[in-house]
Amino acid sequence: MLRIWVEAARPKTLLVSVCAVVMGTAIAFRDGAAHLPSAVAALIGALAIQIGTNYANDYFDARQGADTAERKGPRRAVQAGLVTPAAMLQATLIAFGIAAIMTILLVMRAGWPLALVGGISVLCGIGYTASRFSLAYLGLGDVFVLVFFGPVAVAGACYVQTLAAPWNAAVAGLAPGFLSVGILVVNNLRDIQQDAHAGKRTLAVRFGDGFARGEYLACMLLAAGIPVVLHLGLGWGAPILLASLAILPGVALVRGIGRTSGAALNPYLGRTAALLLLYTGVFSLACPWA
Repeated sequence: MLRIWVEAARPKTLLVSVCAVVMGTAIAFRDGAAHLPSAVAALIGALAIQIGTNYANDYFDARQGADTAERKGPRRAVQAGLVTPAAMLQATLIAFGIAAIMTILLVMRAGWPLALVGGISVLCGIGYTASRFSLAYLGLGDVFVLVFFGPVAVAGACYVQTLAAPWNAAVAGLAPGFLSVGILVVNNLRDIQQDAHAGKRTLAVRFGDGFARGEYLACMLLAAGIPVVLHLGLGWGAPILLASLAILPGVALVRGIGRTSGAALNPYLGRTAALLLLYTGVFSLACPWA
């Protein structure tokens, strides 16, 4: 049973939260203000929000018919009958409850703005697929992922440690945000026909698979450009440009996605997540010298 719950949490995608907090911590270290207990609380909170969102997605997509036996991606617990809807809903609430506890701890250190950020994040996580008028079904999932797994997560992880306005971290957070959107694009491109049938109007459904492939390319290019902005626009040292080079493997991913469709896209979810991990590692190592 534990294996089922781990699978439902979509562990490969959880790198999105981990990478954001690691980058925020690297920036705090660069500023001489890293605070490990706050970093750990931010990491647990971010993971809990993402897991809660994934569980809610499993529950609501099965309920609304977006997940069926014909789905081309990894199986979903409720749709496959491995977990009852009631149990999945309960797990969703537990995950968000853990996120609320971590938020309270961070509020005690960093003040009420963290309560606002945590509250909005949880509400958006629940509302991501809660109805046919939710973020994912209206095609706003890309914006949600970019903002909350990019600038919000990176800047938030930095702020709870430095207790200073993390404008640099917000800009730096755009890169993991774009790469996280890339993961979502692969998912939506794979499921384009099924989502269209279920009335889930993702950007891939609205504008077609050619648009989705172009969006993936744009995510790679924009992510590679953020270190350049940090160097030329915000005065960071040249070592941060090494992070742009970490995006080079994305060229092969773009070419592969350009000629792949359906279930054959599944490996590109993990490969895009691995690229995000590589970028995070290079950025975090270069950050103290930038």
